[in-house]
Amino acid sequence: MKRMIITGILTIGAGVTCLMAQAPPPAKGAAPASGPKAPAPKSKAEVEALQAMQASVNDPDKEIAAVENLITKFADTDYKAIALYMEAEAYQKKGDLDHMVIYADRVLEVNPSDFQAELMLAKYYATHTRENDLDREEKLGKTEKYANAVIEAMKTMPKPNPQIPDDQWVDVRKDFTADGYNDIGMANLTRKKYDAAAAAFKSAVDTTSHPEPAYMVRLASALQSAGKNDEAIMWCDKVTAMPEAHPQVKSVATNIRAVAVKAGGKPAGGEAK
Repeated sequence: MKRMIITGILTIGAGVTCLMAQAPPPAKGAAPASGPKAPAPKSKAEVEALQAMQASVNDPDKEIAAVENLITKFADTDYKAIALYMEAEAYQKKGDLDHMVIYADRVLEVNPSDFQAELMLAKYYATHTRENDLDREEKLGKTEKYANAVIEAMKTMPKPNPQIPDDQWVDVRKDFTADGYNDIGMANLTRKKYDAAAAAFKSAVDTTSHPEPAYMVRLASALQSAGKNDEAIMWCDKVTAMPEAHPQVKSVATNIRAVAVKAGGKPAGGEAK
């Protein structure tokens, strides 16, 4: 499944804000519905605040203002975790990663099992932690904590919206599991634990519902760094043969392959080119 389709499906789930905001509050004295309580606005004013928030998604500054309006005026809103995640995403779009982290952390204060916030933080710490950071292990430990939580949650995660077809939800769960493995792999690259990184990237490659050239390139890089040059060449050749792989990704694969060949690696069944 294409990443853009995954994003759309999650919008259906996380975007329950819009769907629920258009529904009137339950009538007084109405019998409670069976099953888990669904989020619902408690007043017409909250409905309007939710609708304003949903309408602002294409403008990060307006989205931030709309979220702040909601959570300030309606502190007990059922949509607080969703709103805070939207604000974290808005800051991410603005390139303000410090605030992105603050609001992703606030999401987890409200909903400790929010997998989207966990993945956001796992990726942040995996990609913004450097080898010589004094707090490297603390930050990479957060990557592993959040990524492993997502991997475990995806085993049984129920659909956020019944409109999502079962087969598509299975693919979504696979792809978010793969994202978690990818973040763990990147953390181990920073540690220069190349065998552990390669194992994580291989899990990402094997788990995702569709071929992901970026995972394969990272796997090849980890294998080459671990001295497994023949395997690195094999994965580089797979990437360069993929019509859908981005030219930049193919270029990286070509460079890794050249290093692996120089180090003595050979492709299976033939001489090194």
